[in-house]
Amino acid sequence: RREPTPAASMESSRRNSCYEYLDSILSGSGRRQSGSAVKIYIENFKRLNEIFGYDYCEELLQQILDYLRRATGKRLHHFVGMEYITVLEHTTSSQAQAICQEILDRFEHVWTIGDIDCVCSIQIGICSFPSYASSAEELLKCLDMALSKASEFGSNQMAVYNSSLQEQALRRHAIAMYLNEALDRQEIEVRYRPTYSLEKKKFVRAELYLRIFVRGLGFIGAPEFTPIAEDSGQIRTLEYFALEHLGACIAEMMEKGIEFESVSTRISPLMLIQDDFLDKIKNTLRRYQIPAGKMALEFSENAFLTSQLNLSVALDSLSEMGVEIILNDFGSGYTSISSLMNLPVNTVKFERMFIWQLENNPKARIIVDGLIQMAKNLGLKMIAEGVETQHQLKVLNRADCQYQQGFYYAPTMEKQLLLQLMDCSMEESRIVLDNARAAVRK
Repeated sequence: RREPTPAASMESSRRNSCYEYLDSILSGSGRRQSGSAVKIYIENFKRLNEIFGYDYCEELLQQILDYLRRATGKRLHHFVGMEYITVLEHTTSSQAQAICQEILDRFEHVWTIGDIDCVCSIQIGICSFPSYASSAEELLKCLDMALSKASEFGSNQMAVYNSSLQEQALRRHAIAMYLNEALDRQEIEVRYRPTYSLEKKKFVRAELYLRIFVRGLGFIGAPEFTPIAEDSGQIRTLEYFALEHLGACIAEMMEKGIEFESVSTRISPLMLIQDDFLDKIKNTLRRYQIPAGKMALEFSENAFLTSQLNLSVALDSLSEMGVEIILNDFGSGYTSISSLMNLPVNTVKFERMFIWQLENNPKARIIVDGLIQMAKNLGLKMIAEGVETQHQLKVLNRADCQYQQGFYYAPTMEKQLLLQLMDCSMEESRIVLDNARAAVRK
């Protein structure tokens, strides 16, 4: 058993101390208090440390913490990393927001250490208690959701945990609970998105897609329940479930003599730190006798933003096994573009937003044309997903986008329909597509 490092032990101690303090306020001594809890995240401190050095940032942090104590009039509790929590007893949500707005205003100005100025940014989450939280555990979850919401708006923003976020929390909880049951009962539905080749004028690729049906919520797709599975620790079981179906689908296509390029599934970046992930891929390739290039794994840009992952080593290993590496959301940020120079990416998928904006934003066409040309120059395959209209099709065809995917071509479908569709033209697959669209409308 690996012993925790001194830094990890100290961080755990701080977290436990903060938890105990919150618990004492919400449930200690038999008396119930009311007020607002505030969580503050200093978001660019690591970058400042790289620029100005440790000593400078130690003084900067002390100056910031002293200011926050004065502004709130309360003690600050170091929670984890660069997150701090303070509790404003007998303070309404509106009063807490007024205090936090003053703090945000201060962070719009420079901080001076010696004769060197710098700009530091924060995000703030606020939650009232006991109206939304009656225990330390609940309060921390609410603060996390509020802080996450603030981060969606950018730097120096705040968000308040309210009834809307509470509804989201209840929805997430319902999905997490059902997902656990669905995994045990094998009630997860496996579907596939076919991909059309402009050059070959037939369906030559596909993407495995998971969804679940939650009573009261309807069908929930993988983009929504995957982050929940990551947070709840269910992601490993979920991804290996998908991988097993992927291998079986590829093997059945080869057994039936169907010509195709590859079939893919999206993979959470958390899988790259699983000790057995690469072995699992290797065993799946061997067990189903899948040749090089037939299995593809898709990674979204957030995988390339996770600094603790040794992406290069893991992706190089996958590439050596003959696995096609696909980068999702291509063009959504500098990270995905710059990563093409350093990682073994074979194929890129357009950020869906660009395809939607082709309808009414002339600038989107310029960006799409440029990204397609970039992919061609780098020798990469290019997939446009979310194609739904004739206008989008015309723009993509003029730009010579090699592969296209979306409801214009085909809806998601079960494996047996996919097997009939693959290696067929639009005309040859007309009956299959009509059946698939009819199934979607039911």
